[in-house]
Amino acid sequence: MPAPKIQLTPQQWRSKLNPEEYAVLREAATERPFTGEYTDTKTEGVYACRACGAELFRSTEKFDSHCGWPSFFDPADSSAVILRADDSLGMRRVEVLCATCHSHLGHVFEGEGYPTPTDQRYCINSIALRLEPKG
Repeated sequence: MPAPKIQLTPQQWRSKLNPEEYAVLREAATERPFTGEYTDTKTEGVYACRACGAELFRSTEKFDSHCGWPSFFDPADSSAVILRADDSLGMRRVEVLCATCHSHLGHVFEGEGYPTPTDQRYCINSIALRLEPKG
């Protein structure tokens, strides 16, 4: 995996992020389902990494999956995220990281049958994102 373009010490990240943001973005925690600020939003715009500001997803790729977290079928740019195997919790998943700062965003799932062009669901923690409304 390439080195992150933005590298901060844990202390620097802690001063930049609140405790909940730090837990998700830097320690791979997960926010509770149906509690995130972007789970049901329909606002047009760009979803950026809350840790570093890099563009990750666009509202045009967001869809209603009713899973409890914001869902996207594709990143804004194929190089915006890094995917890596995650064998934690006794199961095989694919973790999604910000390519710029390597912050944990969520997981991606395939073959679930959603009517999307990619048959993928990027299940992303709201707290890992910041919506920049179009306009």
